[in-house]
Amino acid sequence: MTPATPARATARRVFAELLPYVRQHRWRVLLVLALLAGAKLANLGVPIGFKAIVDALSPAQQALAVPVALLLGYGVLRLSAAIAGELRTILFARVHIGARRAAALQTFRHVHQLGLRFHLERRTGGLSRIIERGTGAIEDFLYYCVITIAPTLFEVAIATGFLLYAYPNIFALATLLTLAAYVAVTIVITEWRTRYYRRMHEADNEAAARAVDSLLNYETVKYFANEDYEAKRYDEQLGRWQAAAEKSWFTLGVLNAAQAIVIAIGLTVLMVLAAREVAAGRMTVGDLVLVNTLLIQLFVPLNILGMMYRDIKQALTDLQRMFELIGQTREIVDAPDAPDLAVRGGSIRFEQVGFAYDPRRPILHGVDFEVPAGHTIAVVGASGAGKSTLARLLYRFYEVGAGAIRIDGQDLRAVSQHSLRAAIGIVPQDTVLFNDTLYTNIAYGRPQASREEIIAAAKAAQIHDFIERLPDGYDTVVGERGLKLSGGEKQRVAIARTILKNPPILLFDEATSALDTATEREIQAQLDAIAQSRTTLVIAHRLSTVVGADQILVMDGGRVVERGTHEQLLEHEGAYAKLWALQQAEAADALDVPS
Repeated sequence: MTPATPARATARRVFAELLPYVRQHRWRVLLVLALLAGAKLANLGVPIGFKAIVDALSPAQQALAVPVALLLGYGVLRLSAAIAGELRTILFARVHIGARRAAALQTFRHVHQLGLRFHLERRTGGLSRIIERGTGAIEDFLYYCVITIAPTLFEVAIATGFLLYAYPNIFALATLLTLAAYVAVTIVITEWRTRYYRRMHEADNEAAARAVDSLLNYETVKYFANEDYEAKRYDEQLGRWQAAAEKSWFTLGVLNAAQAIVIAIGLTVLMVLAAREVAAGRMTVGDLVLVNTLLIQLFVPLNILGMMYRDIKQALTDLQRMFELIGQTREIVDAPDAPDLAVRGGSIRFEQVGFAYDPRRPILHGVDFEVPAGHTIAVVGASGAGKSTLARLLYRFYEVGAGAIRIDGQDLRAVSQHSLRAAIGIVPQDTVLFNDTLYTNIAYGRPQASREEIIAAAKAAQIHDFIERLPDGYDTVVGERGLKLSGGEKQRVAIARTILKNPPILLFDEATSALDTATEREIQAQLDAIAQSRTTLVIAHRLSTVVGADQILVMDGGRVVERGTHEQLLEHEGAYAKLWALQQAEAADALDVPS
């Protein structure tokens, strides 16, 4: 496969992807093309008018009225070309900017539809750069093709045709040879320099990802006083980017120099030919001026065409990466015409569920249990037992490897993901908030809720009074990932979100394990309150938070090894009883430690 083949394939795909949007504005596009043709015809008339002015002024006896008329015509042609050029830019703005918006939205939606596995394996900073550059490249691609390349090629065609018609064939031949040499040099050198451009942007993506990752973990950096270490790692990435960028700029200079040499040689040859014709009396001084003006006028956009070719090559590189992202297969896909989940009571059933993130390392083995409608079931066990995997499978972030999960008898794989997730409310261990106001973060549970409903949810979560005491109240911005709030405050926001959502099924995933004992008891009381009459699955590490559950499941090694109420499991004197005794001893030791 030749190096140009992927670029051609990408260009075809770009046109195919953008054609539906461009078709929406076909009358606008046709008008733009008509203006382009008019502008280029006016440009051709400018040197012809200039020739007439020069020839009219040459004889001393020529009346002054003739040059005045020609001068006025010359001015009208220049003005017409300029106005037509600006109108085409204004009219086409909606097309290329709108196409960028449509592509950005499509990519954004697709990335959100990709599975959790994909997002855990990719760096957010690098991902955002791919989207940013790719969507920007679509706008550039359309603009360059319609506003620059197409009219320039049209101008080359009409200028060459005029030279063939009005002058000896050698002029048109010399012009075409110059153009061919220019295009060949541009393509060959651009293909060579593309590899350095790609390396530069890959290094830039890595540097951006490194910076975002470090800034997201700002507190960790501070805890270990590793600012210099982070700066060194970032600088290493910047060093790779600098080396690639310098090579990219060097190759750009080589390309510009080669293009300038071709243009200079071509213009010199044509001027020599024109001068010989004038000296022989077969051409006037006006003809010499016309050829010179026409060629200079032609080579100015042609020089831009070379730059546009480089930019389009670069845009295609960015688009290729964005299309690779769009082409990522969605791991979780709804069945065709999947119905919405119909929640009647909200009972949850895990039927002999098996699962593995990696086939070589199974996580769950035949997990089987039921959460009856309106009941609370708790799942406990040591770290790595597979508890949190149950939550991810219930949300259908992954598909089960064996068995099935059902809600009110409906297999989760048979219903739409949106309706499934709309039916479940979660309070996670680590509540991540948007860098926005408290009001917006609570409203995220149900964005269309009224202000009264949002405040009512905050009151139910016992965070309203805290918010009211803040200087900016509900308009307080919580910072990146909610870092301006304490753990308990973030959990209360999560509870308020869930109350506002008002789902029939609740999932508490280690909801209080990161809190101190006093805050844990306050939060736990609120969790118990909102769990009333709802189907609730509690995943917990601290056994003290689940003693009131209707049933407790003990997991070990991806299997349910014990089940029963708190009292039954203590009487059984098995794994649960041992874990309970261990945690009680740890709590007693903590109380004995002098303050």
